[in-house]
Amino acid sequence: MERPHVIVVGGGIAGLTAAYALSGGATPDGACAITVLERDDRLGGKLASVTVEGQRIDTGPDGFLARRPEAVTLCRELGAEDQLEIPGALGASIFARGKLRAMPSRLNLGVPTSWRALARSGVLSWPALLRAGLDLVAPRRDLRGPLGDRAIGPFVARKLGRTVVATLVDPMIGGIHAGRVADMSAAVVFPPLLAAAGDNGSLMHAMAKSLPAAPPSDTPPAPVFHALHDSTSSLIDLLHAELLRRGVTITTGASVTAIDRAPLGTGTWTVTTPSETLVGDGLILATPTPVTAQLVAEVDHELAGLLSAIDYASVATITLVVPSGVLPEDRHGTGFLIPAIARRRNGAAFLASAVTWMSRKWPHLSRPDTELVRLSTGRIDDRRFTTMTDLELTAALRDELAELTGVSIPAGPSSVTRWMDAFPQYRVNHALRVQGIEAAAASHPSFAVCGAAYHGIGIPACIGSGRTAAAAVLEQLLGGAQS
Repeated sequence: MERPHVIVVGGGIAGLTAAYALSGGATPDGACAITVLERDDRLGGKLASVTVEGQRIDTGPDGFLARRPEAVTLCRELGAEDQLEIPGALGASIFARGKLRAMPSRLNLGVPTSWRALARSGVLSWPALLRAGLDLVAPRRDLRGPLGDRAIGPFVARKLGRTVVATLVDPMIGGIHAGRVADMSAAVVFPPLLAAAGDNGSLMHAMAKSLPAAPPSDTPPAPVFHALHDSTSSLIDLLHAELLRRGVTITTGASVTAIDRAPLGTGTWTVTTPSETLVGDGLILATPTPVTAQLVAEVDHELAGLLSAIDYASVATITLVVPSGVLPEDRHGTGFLIPAIARRRNGAAFLASAVTWMSRKWPHLSRPDTELVRLSTGRIDDRRFTTMTDLELTAALRDELAELTGVSIPAGPSSVTRWMDAFPQYRVNHALRVQGIEAAAASHPSFAVCGAAYHGIGIPACIGSGRTAAAAVLEQLLGGAQS
């Protein structure tokens, strides 16, 4: 019996993981013939890197969550467990009330769980501290009752005050997603917060219960993040090599222009590129939802509409090479966040949203003579960087870094990467939209979608999404024999 042929459109981490699972990661080797089509001239999507001054530097995610198992498991399966690295520094700061201050301890994704720790940090004024403290002595009741979802920002603001949201919650949660917590889904982004919404007591007490238990004093804390010694994007290199070893066909520079149902007796799907039309028994679309919507428009208009409802933010990352000894030695942790409400000395809003001390964060980037600093800019409602050239953007952010740190930052080697329409926004009721998308996709034979737009933007979530899509297609193709 001829092996079924599955076509995967999209060569980011989700699509490559789907191909990996199809080709033997969770099935007998050779169960399917697989073709991966990627429109760019390289694989990896947002897992990318550049070489600056001889160092390979991630321009997308520089690490991944350790508490989710998917990425660590994949590294182990690829024989790269010994390449895993933990951060060389702990903690972070926030630019608050005109200066850099260490983040309050015992935060839960930006939500304070200890009023005393919040007070000691100095990040809030006394009126804002007193407002937050009311949550402990006279918590405000939630008048809405049980809800399937709600916006993170307004709920926390009702409990702890708007200043806590603007100073801590929005920079942290909003920064991760390049969005705003004013309309961000608690059900998808922060489920413990949604659970806490059903408790009319103190939000700080409720969120403290969902923090992981502190390890014994003689036990080092579990790592929060991992990277790989040769850059996090090297995970794509490892995955690519394994897929080739398994006989997966991978074509870059292959822009898919159309998909359709195949004629009876020839397969299930046709996938058209400028150079050829492929026929497959199964199809996985691991593409951003605007692309996916265009591709499925002729096959399922309702699915295309659901996909089009998800919008995206654009961001840029700028890496500066700074001579050692220039930056202050008393810097705290791995970097700092800059709230949208923060203002420069001239009254203007900062262009930068975050600064990462890359050489401190990841030991493999440490050098005796230079330091690497990464600045991030851009959000769903802030596209100022798109009107600037790379030179203008680099100069502006170097100037902001000098103001934030109080030292002059000399010009030097740098790298700018722009990620246009790269961060899907998880707005309120996102889970319902995804349920509709996945139900519509499941109504078509041997078809699935995966990627960052559905169940999480991080590397582990995308890996899990790719495996789930592969399992769904295999279930239909192989009659439930594999999962």
